[in-house]
Amino acid sequence: MKKIILTLIAALGLAAGAAHAAGGDTIAWDKAPKKTTDLASLQNGAKVFVNYCLNCHSAAFMRYNRLRDIGLTDQQIKDNLLFTTDKVGETMKSAIDPRQAKEWFGANPPDLTVIARSRSAIGKGDGVDYLYTFLRTYYRDETKATGWNNLAFPSVGMPHVLWELQGSRRPVFEEVESHGHKTQVFKGWEQITPGVMTPQQYDETIADLVNYLAWMGEPAQNTRIRVGVWVMIFLGFFTVLAWRLNAAYWKDVK
Repeated sequence: MKKIILTLIAALGLAAGAAHAAGGDTIAWDKAPKKTTDLASLQNGAKVFVNYCLNCHSAAFMRYNRLRDIGLTDQQIKDNLLFTTDKVGETMKSAIDPRQAKEWFGANPPDLTVIARSRSAIGKGDGVDYLYTFLRTYYRDETKATGWNNLAFPSVGMPHVLWELQGSRRPVFEEVESHGHKTQVFKGWEQITPGVMTPQQYDETIADLVNYLAWMGEPAQNTRIRVGVWVMIFLGFFTVLAWRLNAAYWKDVK
């Protein structure tokens, strides 16, 4: 229980730190294409998560065998998602040494089990929208130690681990004067070097990744929704039945 509480605090701390560092965020969040019932999307998201995120970030409250819920067999999990020494029943632990991580990044990368549930902002969106925006707004910045910066989280310590997929970009701003004050307004992106994916393919990959993160934060959500629908159907049927029985019982009572 103590471990769960500490992980939640760490995730919330990351979110709060992001808001503080961004000064309220510099850009609007994009709406993520949520599809946690799409098994193909979740499977691809799990693959991206294991290949690119699990090197530094753990998901300490998610076991590999829970991926059966998104249509994967134990053999598929072993062949495609497990490291050599891991077993299907184990939790998703990062490969990085926490001491090295703290030395390299200034802090140990947070656990991502509930990261999609820990970040939201009124008028901007939920945690999935934030992650979808964050992972698509990295840009080259040679003034930073990692060589990268982020519009959704300025001065972020995390490097752009997906840069080979997206390529290198720089943001384009336009100076706008309003009420006597000049401000920089984000207008779009300029591609410096191409990635192995097209912009559309990269956006789709990130959508799959954040959908997996959203599912991982509550693996039972699809079952809960499905059961909830049947419960509402039953209650609706029972209400009609009770109403008709009541009418039949009282029809001869004056």
